[in-house]
Amino acid sequence: MILLIFISSLLGAMAVGVPIAFALIFCGIAMMWNMDMFNAQIVAQNMVTGADAFTLLAIPFFLLAGELMNAGGLSRRIIDFALACVGHIKGGLGIVAILAAVIMASLSGSAAADTAALASILIPMMREAGYNVPRSAGLMAAGGVIAPVIPPSMAFIVFGVAANVSISKLFMAGIAPGLMMGLTLILVWLWLMRKSDVKPLPKQSAAERLRATGRGVWALGMPVIILGGIRMGVVTPTEAAVVAAVYAWFVGMFVYRELKLADLYSVFLRAAKTTSVVMFLVAAAMVSAWLITAADIPGEVTNLIEPLIDDPKLLMLVIMLLLMVVGTALDLTPTILIMTPVLMPVVQLAGIDPVYFGVMFIMNACIGLLTPPVGVVLNVVSGVARVPLGRVVTGVLPFLLSYITLLLLFVAVPELITVPMRWLY
Repeated sequence: MILLIFISSLLGAMAVGVPIAFALIFCGIAMMWNMDMFNAQIVAQNMVTGADAFTLLAIPFFLLAGELMNAGGLSRRIIDFALACVGHIKGGLGIVAILAAVIMASLSGSAAADTAALASILIPMMREAGYNVPRSAGLMAAGGVIAPVIPPSMAFIVFGVAANVSISKLFMAGIAPGLMMGLTLILVWLWLMRKSDVKPLPKQSAAERLRATGRGVWALGMPVIILGGIRMGVVTPTEAAVVAAVYAWFVGMFVYRELKLADLYSVFLRAAKTTSVVMFLVAAAMVSAWLITAADIPGEVTNLIEPLIDDPKLLMLVIMLLLMVVGTALDLTPTILIMTPVLMPVVQLAGIDPVYFGVMFIMNACIGLLTPPVGVVLNVVSGVARVPLGRVVTGVLPFLLSYITLLLLFVAVPELITVPMRWLY
């Protein structure tokens, strides 16, 4: 009964247009009312406690680092570097987009921000060069969702807090699958471009490549500092976020000199607005999470899928299919906050590595960013590229199918994630 109330109250509130954060609070109150334990202090206490976590400080600083990176010219240098390296290959601008997406993913961790930055620069170039614009827009969207998988990732931070899993381990575990996502996109793009008559860009000389590398070395050094510092134990993920923000500010203002003092107010304001949305979601979700535990909803879910507990791979397949369905209706952060407290006890009971599950969870939720009707990244690309959403959906389809295939491969062979994670960590 309580499981039905949880689902119906949450979906019902969302169906009538209630914002997700308030829907989560309403869902918690409905469960409290049913359990005859309504107390406004419980709601307030869990919201304050949920947001009062030192680890969550990484979120505003990584968001700020991303804003400073885009305003300070780091994104442009990364794209110029990729153009110098592979722009001359057939379909080279698409490969540039993928390489830039992977590099930028290791800087900001925000799918929407990375996608907007890539699309605003590369879509006009691809349109002028004669590329299929909807397909190019789909590629931008698919490249953008790599950001939450490759560290530093805000999604891993939120999952780590919600599931009580090491964020450092999640960061290291996300590197290999994130790179595989990029490689998958390159292979699919080359296959799609095999019969294209689009002329590649002229090959740049060694001197021009060297200059592009020199101009981009400060931007390219940022992921080395962040991931190297975490890997060697010099900084925690939260401290790495502060280092990233300070580094992006320094490079943008004093090295590239594109970030002006007058720009800082708007940069800080955008980062603060995004942070407030994420943190309020986290705080609201903690009300539902506390009541999910109190009502033993994980126990009810466990009873429903008990026959699958002894077969971890089949269980993972069922969970991934469930998350794909959920991801079509929910954004990344709400999916993490709602589903993690329900699924983690089941995963632990089945003996599945929680870090491996975390990577799979985030990758699956990222696929949801590419699926309508919500499809946040699709909407970003549609707006930036000025392409109707329906045509973007058509363009992203081959890349979406390739991601689903890769996800199923990870279900069948978990070692593709766990072995590199143990080596890196």
